[in-house]
Amino acid sequence: MADDSVHHFDFDLDRGIREQVVEKLEKSPALSLQPNVGPPTSGIYALYFKNTLVYVGKASKGTTARKRTLRARLNEHVGNLSGRNNLSLADMTCRYLTFVSEWWVFAAEFALITHYQPEWNGSGIGSKIPGVGRPGIRVSRFNKAFPKASEAIDIDIDDL
Repeated sequence: MADDSVHHFDFDLDRGIREQVVEKLEKSPALSLQPNVGPPTSGIYALYFKNTLVYVGKASKGTTARKRTLRARLNEHVGNLSGRNNLSLADMTCRYLTFVSEWWVFAAEFALITHYQPEWNGSGIGSKIPGVGRPGIRVSRFNKAFPKASEAIDIDIDDL
C-alpha cells in the first residue's frame, strides 16, 4: 500500500483567520478607552493596559440576548475600570475591528485569544456580575488585583 500522506492536504483555516485578524488589529489605531469610543456595530476589541494587550472581547448584537454593540461593550468596560485602585483609565487604550457577519466575530475573538493569550481573559474582568451561577462568594483575580476604590477588601491573613 502506498503512503498517501504526502498527497493529503488540509486547509489550516484557523491559522489563516488568526494571521489575518492579528495583522488587521495591529494596524488599527490605538484609541483612548473612554465613553462612546466604538461604533454601534458588532465586532471584536482588544484592551491594553500601559501598552500591553491584556484582554480580548467581542460584541455581537445579532447573537446575544442584550444585543450589545462594540460601543455598548466598551462603555461597560469604561464603567467597570473607572475608580479602581492600581489602575487608571488614562493607562487604558483599545483597538477594535468591525464585522458584518456575526460568525466572524466569534472566530476572530477565538483567534485573538489563542494568539495573544491575554492575562485578563479568564480573570473575571468580563464577568457581568461576579459570582453569579457559582456556589459561595467569589472575588475574581481581576477584582483582587484592581479593587474598586470605594469597596473594602477583606484580606485573608494567610495571603500576607
